[in-house]
Amino acid sequence: MKFILNKRIKYYTKETFKWIRLIAIALFIIGGIFLLKYQLVCEVYVAGESIGYVKDKKVLENQIQELYNKEGTDNIAYVDLPEAPEYKLAFVSKNKELNDTEVLAQIENSAKITYEYYAVTLNGKEQSVVASLEEAETIVAEMKKEYKDSVKFSIGINKVHSEDGEEYSPVAVAKAEKQVSKELQKMEGSSVNGVYLAQKPITGIITSRFGSMESIRSFPHNGLDIAAPYGTKIKSATEGKVSFSGWQGSYGNLVIVDCGNGVKIYYGHCSKLLVKVGTKVKAGDVLAQVGSTGNSNGNHLHFEIQINGVSVNPQNYIYK
Repeated sequence: MKFILNKRIKYYTKETFKWIRLIAIALFIIGGIFLLKYQLVCEVYVAGESIGYVKDKKVLENQIQELYNKEGTDNIAYVDLPEAPEYKLAFVSKNKELNDTEVLAQIENSAKITYEYYAVTLNGKEQSVVASLEEAETIVAEMKKEYKDSVKFSIGINKVHSEDGEEYSPVAVAKAEKQVSKELQKMEGSSVNGVYLAQKPITGIITSRFGSMESIRSFPHNGLDIAAPYGTKIKSATEGKVSFSGWQGSYGNLVIVDCGNGVKIYYGHCSKLLVKVGTKVKAGDVLAQVGSTGNSNGNHLHFEIQINGVSVNPQNYIYK
């Protein structure tokens, strides 16, 4: 009985191994056929959405790292990817064309690239943009040296950023110097004793010029009369400090701005005064409103410039 049992065990063991070998051979054949038709790749996802397949995840990651390595070159300040790519293994047909280049292009398109440049400013306004801080500093130093005694100005450097590489067009130092110098020459031509008249106080018709003789007065006109509607805002032509704001004889309601360097500007015949003595103003700040107070025969601004107490023709500097 024991002999028969052992014989049966050997038989079934032999049969089991036989079937295991057959199954293994079958699986090997099936696997071989499968691998002949399919390939193992990485499916790439961004923000949960499949964007394609790549053969080698490591190659793609190296290419993405190269994108980050651009920081600090070609005026690129920062590179940010809103979503890091995710990967899943997948079998696809060997006939399917992998799109590594397209996948990388989609990732690059989703990247937020911030560019950095340097703008040279005059009195707070950007004049010219260059690629580096060193270039900007060279321009500032040259302009300060060339125009230090001719016109009062504030020149500086602003770091500017853009997510659009075409928003700013950096220029060579020579061209930037030419642009800034041109603006400084313009300022020089519109400056009184070194004080730049950057802003026309109002837009209107000049009804009486400097030095004219008219029946309304017994002496030559010491300013410009500029007609404008009642209540028109009167803006400061320069920066400075309000030294007078109130009623003064034939001027009516008057604002005087002390601009430094012996220069004072009078804004007369106002209907309403909007600044007080001691107020510091910049070019373009509203001082008052047009009216017809004092010795006046209609709504207008009396605009007068004095250098050390002597009136000069405003049209030598503004309203040319």
